[in-house]
Amino acid sequence: MSDTSGTLRRRRRPLRRALVAVVSTLGLAAAAATVASPSANASAPTPPAGWTQVFLDDFNGAAGTGVSTANWRYDTGTSYPGGPANWGTGEVETMTDSTSNVSLDGAGNLRITPLRDAAGRWTSGRIESNRTDFQPPSGGKLRVEARIQMPNVTGTAAEGYWPAFWMLGAPYRGNYQNWPGVGELDIMENVQGRNTVWATMHCGTNPGGPCNETTGLGNSTACPGSTCQSAFHTYAMEWDRSASPEAIRFYVDGVNYHTVTASQVDAATWSNATNHGFFIILNVAMGGAFPDAFGGGLDADTRSGMPMTVDYVQVLSSSGGGTTPPPSGNRDAYGTVQAESYDTQSGTTTETTSDTGGGQNIGSLANGDWALYKGVDFGSTAARQFSARVASGAAAGVSGLVEVRLDSRTATPVGSFSIAGTGGWQSWRTVPANISAVTGTHDVYLTFTSGQPADFVNLNWFTFGH
Repeated sequence: MSDTSGTLRRRRRPLRRALVAVVSTLGLAAAAATVASPSANASAPTPPAGWTQVFLDDFNGAAGTGVSTANWRYDTGTSYPGGPANWGTGEVETMTDSTSNVSLDGAGNLRITPLRDAAGRWTSGRIESNRTDFQPPSGGKLRVEARIQMPNVTGTAAEGYWPAFWMLGAPYRGNYQNWPGVGELDIMENVQGRNTVWATMHCGTNPGGPCNETTGLGNSTACPGSTCQSAFHTYAMEWDRSASPEAIRFYVDGVNYHTVTASQVDAATWSNATNHGFFIILNVAMGGAFPDAFGGGLDADTRSGMPMTVDYVQVLSSSGGGTTPPPSGNRDAYGTVQAESYDTQSGTTTETTSDTGGGQNIGSLANGDWALYKGVDFGSTAARQFSARVASGAAAGVSGLVEVRLDSRTATPVGSFSIAGTGGWQSWRTVPANISAVTGTHDVYLTFTSGQPADFVNLNWFTFGH
């Protein structure tokens, strides 16, 4: 950060609860961990073939609690011990470890929230990974990614906001005077609430040098579909030692918009910047040289309390045979979205369907259950209809709602329909509903709400229309 995610059916969920209870009673810790592990990884995409997950934090935990200190350490104050003042960037906030500034939201997200007190002083949060060994194996690749919604603030209210997801070379830790020679990889930076993501590599000497410091080797692009501020996007860096020349590529939602290669600088500069591990940083700075370069920093109009929200951070490694993971989601809203193609879910099961076309459906859907489908592209012409293929063997008096929410499972539904018994769990019908106008690309949550605890619906597929 330089200065520039019939009977048998009704037994399924209670049986699962009973199994966990038995494991807990017997004190079989390893077995309990095995039962619980799928939910711990729920939001991050499964690594594709050829890739191994070497780090994950899904930020699951109780609302109002801090981050895992097994994974992260807090940076506090206005500088590293003995390091440049104001973190070397001219920012004005004081970083804290308070849960007012850095906390989990209870829904699987981290929130880093800048706050201004009555005297006009700003506090915010900055955390960095304990690990400093993130680098590709010889001849292999490393991918570092996070799904983030930038602070949802724009215009004059966003003046001075500087959220970032980035990495520093391991030799910087404890030295604090060897930047930029030890390397910096900015995977996501944003300022002033602009619909722009910047990616930059810093290296060489400052000022000037082979990497054009303090600007660095960078590029920027608009967030695809929805703006950076209004929705989650996946920001990633892929460092490729299997390529010749060695390359570092930057992505937003799977789109490669910036690449730096070893051929762009001399061999010594590249080696000094990359021949070691890196650590990861997440922070929201307030003020500083980068915001100043785009219209000025903090003033009386700047709004306090707008968080950067992080769904997950994941690091993947490949020995060389892995292909670039596909962008999360990438779905056509007007095609048929198969229900079992969810990115993550809670409370559902998957089973073979007897519906036309075969395949699978999701079932055991009851109050509080949900499924997430990332990256659904609605285009520029508003969708106003939703329809879904559903079946229900629910008993008389049992019914519920199938709801559509965008970008958060706690958002107000844009539409819904009610479903009761259809004559059986494989007795299918297509049910339409109107929705509020939707354009752009969104993460779609289907949520299931009922006044009764019993399962009330199966889902085979869904689609949207104009």
